Amino acid sequence: MTNVCSYPLASAAAATFTALLFGCAAWHKASDFDSFTGFVADYQVMPPNLVVSVSSMVIAAEGLVPITLLFRHGREYGASLAAALLLGYATVIAINLLRGRSQIDCGCSGARQPLAWSLVARNAVLAAIATLIALPGLVDSTLWEAAAAMGGGVVVWAVYIVAEGVLSNQARMRVLMSERN
Repeated sequence: MTNVCSYPLASAAAATFTALLFGCAAWHKASDFDSFTGFVADYQVMPPNLVVSVSSMVIAAEGLVPITLLFRHGREYGASLAAALLLGYATVIAINLLRGRSQIDCGCSGARQPLAWSLVARNAVLAAIATLIALPGLVDSTLWEAAAAMGGGVVVWAVYIVAEGVLSNQARMRVLMSERN
C-alpha cells in the first residue's frame, strides 16, 4: 500500500482547479474579445493604443496556463504564470480602487461585478492556490489517488463558480437597491 502524503494530492487538486479556472477564463475572454478589450481599456493603466495587444497577450497567457499544467516539467512554469497573472489582476484592481474608480466592471466573467477589495483578496487567495501546484506532484500515485485529487480540484472549482455567482448577484442587488433609493 502506498503512503499518500497530502502534498501531492493538494498539488494535483490545485493544478486541476487552476487549469479549469484559466481555461474557462481564456475561453470567455476570447469568445467576446471586443467586450474584453473594453474592460481592459476601462482600467486605464496603459496607453489606449496598447489595449488590443495587451488583451491578446492576457488571453494567450491564460490559455497557456492549463497547457503547461498538463506536463510534469511545465507545472512550475504554469503555477508561476497563474500566480503572476492573478497578482497582476489584483494590482490593477487595487490601483483603480485607490483612484476611487470602483464602479467599473472587473471583467472577470459572467455578470457585471464592480471593483471591490474583495476581488483583490480573492485574486491573492487564488494566487496562493496556484503556488500549491509547485509542491511535489503525484509521481508515484495510483490511478485512484490521481482521480481523487483531480476530482477534488473539480469540486473546488464548482464551489468557486457558485460562490462567484452569489457574489456577482449580491453586487447586482446592491446596484438595484441604490437605484431605488
